[in-house]
Amino acid sequence: MGAPWRDHPSWALVERLSEAVGRDLGELLVDAGPDVLRSTRNAQLATFTMSLLVLDAARQGPLRDVPPEGLTAVAGHSLGEYTALVAAGALDPRRGVRLVHARAEAMQAAADANPGTMAAVLGMSPDDLALACDEVDGAWVANDNAPGQVVVAGTASGVGAAGDLALERGAKRVIRLQVGGAFHSPLMVPAQAPLDAALSQVELFPAGCPVVANVDARPHVDGFGGLLSAQLCSPVRWRESLLTLAGLGARLFVELGPGSELSGMVRRTVPEATRANVACPDDLIALAAAVPRQP
Repeated sequence: MGAPWRDHPSWALVERLSEAVGRDLGELLVDAGPDVLRSTRNAQLATFTMSLLVLDAARQGPLRDVPPEGLTAVAGHSLGEYTALVAAGALDPRRGVRLVHARAEAMQAAADANPGTMAAVLGMSPDDLALACDEVDGAWVANDNAPGQVVVAGTASGVGAAGDLALERGAKRVIRLQVGGAFHSPLMVPAQAPLDAALSQVELFPAGCPVVANVDARPHVDGFGGLLSAQLCSPVRWRESLLTLAGLGARLFVELGPGSELSGMVRRTVPEATRANVACPDDLIALAAAVPRQP
């Protein structure tokens, strides 16, 4: 995912972040295979670094005249909330990567202690899936992503049982996700104290624009330490967050980083919105055309 960016000026940010955590993050973005990236200690660092690289490139190009104060609002899905805080001016990138490193190590230890998995359930409401989870052991709703797309997390047996029950009750499909743990579920509780300790060491500034938080789908300009702490074991309320963004007046939703999964969720949740993806340098041209001209 990082290969198209190696000759871009923003690649220098990857080197600075690598120095901050003492790891070769460029190797994760260019050379690492799927088994390496499936490990959450690597996946989180790679995802955060990649998203900051693309954010920096967008700010050197199409968004150079759009400071945080010029954004309607920002949001990030799960780990992406940390990038959203950088975009809003609430978190310094170098401090952010150290915080993400601590979070990833804490969650890796929790995943090793409490092995688990996740699965996407299509064609079922969050409330109905929650009822199914309540009837089995070791399964919880982890993400409400978009209409008809909800994610369950838990033990392998719990997720399997909840998925079977969901199919019996009308779900269209259950898709196991290639993840390294049961994120946003009680199985992450062992990571709570280490994350809170890391958060206590990081200065978080008032945001230049509202940040719509995963835990309550509401806009915030401060109080981010508590929100990030609560996010660890709480469901990601992404569908509601997208509706909040639209309610705040957002009309152009820009997804920064490889893939288009989040844009697909926008299409299903806020179909009238304009969407733009930046996954490689060529996409910056399309973003420039989509960004409204500043007066």
